[in-house]
Amino acid sequence: MQLTIQQAEAFARMPLGYLRQEYPNHIMHVLNSEQDVLSPRALHPVFYGCYDWHSAVHGFWLLLRCVHLYPELPAKAEIAAIFDEHFTPELMERETDYFRAPGRAPFERPYGFGWILALDQELAQSALPNAAAWRAAMQPLTTEIRRRLLEYLAKLSYPIRVGTHYNTAFALALSLDYARHVQDGELESVIVEASRRYYGNDADYPAHFEPGGDEYISGGLTEALLMTKALPDGAFQAWFDKYLPRVAEIAQIMEPAHVSDPTDPKIAHLDGLNLSRAWCMKNILRHLHADHPARAAIGASVERHIQASIGQVVGSHYSGGHWLASFALLALEG
Repeated sequence: MQLTIQQAEAFARMPLGYLRQEYPNHIMHVLNSEQDVLSPRALHPVFYGCYDWHSAVHGFWLLLRCVHLYPELPAKAEIAAIFDEHFTPELMERETDYFRAPGRAPFERPYGFGWILALDQELAQSALPNAAAWRAAMQPLTTEIRRRLLEYLAKLSYPIRVGTHYNTAFALALSLDYARHVQDGELESVIVEASRRYYGNDADYPAHFEPGGDEYISGGLTEALLMTKALPDGAFQAWFDKYLPRVAEIAQIMEPAHVSDPTDPKIAHLDGLNLSRAWCMKNILRHLHADHPARAAIGASVERHIQASIGQVVGSHYSGGHWLASFALLALEG
């Protein structure tokens, strides 16, 4: 299944509504005093919608990505209007101030970091007339996040392999794409070195333990996705065959996860898992030789994973609807 303009339009319609929806809201917030007891929009004047901060960030990313892929998208004017409304120097400075307060070093680390850099990458390549102004407004936040990511990697002794927001490989995959796109050689070098240090010697990944009941990314496949980007040309397949030998035989990772209740905010994560697995497997396939024994099985698994959860995206309960479209776009694009 490939992305169509009709799907892109339907996906874009979701954050166009949700990015202005302040409640319900799940905030992760360090209170330094009673003066920090504030509404989501007061805390985050740009990224207050879509239930939580990181979902708002990748909601904006989704809008730009849809227009990038389909410049004739019917929602194009509405997308420009919501960026004009939110991406102003004043609002972005207030957004950045949140990070500067005491005790907030771990806020959205590393998941939100990766999505901010992915959003900046989309702004950098956007053909929308005001994109350069929106990107300039966001630069204080982008610069702050870049600095924090470098500091984090300098002290992160061990990668975090869980299938949720704290996963190291997911954020590094997005951040490495960003670094290469904007030609940030320092950030690229640090991420590549860290990726090889964390994962370069991995072997026999225990994929049979996946999935966890509330995971929306595969720790195993997301690591492999990152290594397609971080290893030298031609080195990935040898690494992959040691890392996930006989991958086609591991039903726990090749078959889609069962989502028993898509209205439950945690169980709904499994729809995201199915879609993000498809995204990872598509990218892995691009780096396997044409005669690799697992190619056919991985390709068939991609389609099963997409079919299992693509129907839960548009019109879904808010527990999934506030974020799933971004993962559906990753799964379908390309």
